[in-house]
Amino acid sequence: MLFNTFEDKAFTQLLEMAIAEDIDSSGDLTSKATLPADLKGKATLVGRTDGVLSGIEAGERVLRKIAPEAEWFSLMEDGDPLKHGSLIAKIQGPMRGILSAERIILNFMQRLSGIATLSAKFVAKVHDLPVKILDTRKTTPGWRYLDKYAVRCGGGHNHRMNLSDGILIKDNHLAALGGGPVAIRQSILLSRQYFPGTWDIEIEVDNLEMFDCALQSSPTIILLDNMSNEDMKAAVQRKNAIAHDVLLEASGGITIANVREVALTGVDRISIGAITHSAPALDLALDYNFS
Repeated sequence: MLFNTFEDKAFTQLLEMAIAEDIDSSGDLTSKATLPADLKGKATLVGRTDGVLSGIEAGERVLRKIAPEAEWFSLMEDGDPLKHGSLIAKIQGPMRGILSAERIILNFMQRLSGIATLSAKFVAKVHDLPVKILDTRKTTPGWRYLDKYAVRCGGGHNHRMNLSDGILIKDNHLAALGGGPVAIRQSILLSRQYFPGTWDIEIEVDNLEMFDCALQSSPTIILLDNMSNEDMKAAVQRKNAIAHDVLLEASGGITIANVREVALTGVDRISIGAITHSAPALDLALDYNFS
């Protein structure tokens, strides 16, 4: 997998900030003081635990930006499974540049691989069921495009990229309109009038009464927020009886422990904020050979 245009732009901006904060205008003082400018070396990027790789393009581009005379040889691709000791890439060239780039390479790749790994764990729990695992907009500012790229590396799917990427009527929109059935019908009608035939219309509900009202207004997707499994099963049955084309999405309180039970209710999609906001960094390292 390679970055698309938006991911490329986001990475370029993040890389400039990463270099500015980590290397600064004075450069790597320790490497300058201790290492001869012409000292060459080799390093291997390795996995230290099981997971899923993401960010191989980021790692290579960090090296080329900071140490343009160094060479990067990829041995794996994004989306590949990692084991302890997996050889991800080989690097060779001036040691000053490689050491200066090391932390930024690892920061990018450990974060993205962590998100890909957590995504893959959720996907694996429901791999035999007709349901999609999606992310949310719960991302670190500036990192959204790359975080969502990593979700795809782990086999997940992307929800809205931003507020201009679809209509999602949430509880606070309904509250601002006065709440209740009137607000549900009004919000869907206004969305259709404002953007006729342009966007999918998704609306959030948290009980079966709201669900029934939303279903009668025929949105594209109904988001079942923090509803019990029993209520979600009932919602699926009611939807299947009168509106097969409407998609149902579960969200709220989804964990590795309960995601399969949620999927077994029959919903079409499960959105999980934790995939991006709570994914632990994956342990990667550079092993050096100075001979």
